[in-house]
Amino acid sequence: MKDAFAAVLQKLPFLVNLTADERKSIFKTGQDSLSFVNNALTAAQNNPTIFPASFSTPAFQKDVDLFAGLTELSTLAESVTSRIDDTRLAVGGEAMQQATQVYNYVKTAAKTTPGLKPVADQLGERFQKASKPKEPPKPKP
Repeated sequence: MKDAFAAVLQKLPFLVNLTADERKSIFKTGQDSLSFVNNALTAAQNNPTIFPASFSTPAFQKDVDLFAGLTELSTLAESVTSRIDDTRLAVGGEAMQQATQVYNYVKTAAKTTPGLKPVADQLGERFQKASKPKEPPKPKP
C-alpha cells in the first residue's frame, strides 16, 4: 500500500509544501472556482488581442488543466482519506476493546500467577495517564 502512495508521489514530483504564510497569501480556490477559471480561460482564448504580450494563454491553459486534474485527484484522495480514517477508527476501537479485555485478564491473573504483575503494571500505565488530572494553564503575565 505504501508503494502505491510512493508511486503517486513519484508521478507528481511538482507538488509543493506551502508555509502557513504562503497559504494565507494565495487566492483560495476550490471545486467551485473551477468553472470561473475555465470561463476565464475561454475568454482569454477567444480574445487574445486584449492581453499584453507578457500574458501567456498557453501557460494559463497548463495551469487550468493542472488545477482541474488536481481538483479531481484531491476529491478522490479526500474520499480515500475519509474511508481510511473511518476504518482506522473502527478497527482501533475494536483493538482497544480487546486490549482492555487482555489487561483485565492479566490484572486478574497477576494476583495468582507469578511474573504477571510487571505486565499488568505496564498495561495499566495507559489508564494511569488517562486518569491523571491535567494542571490548569498558568496565567500569562
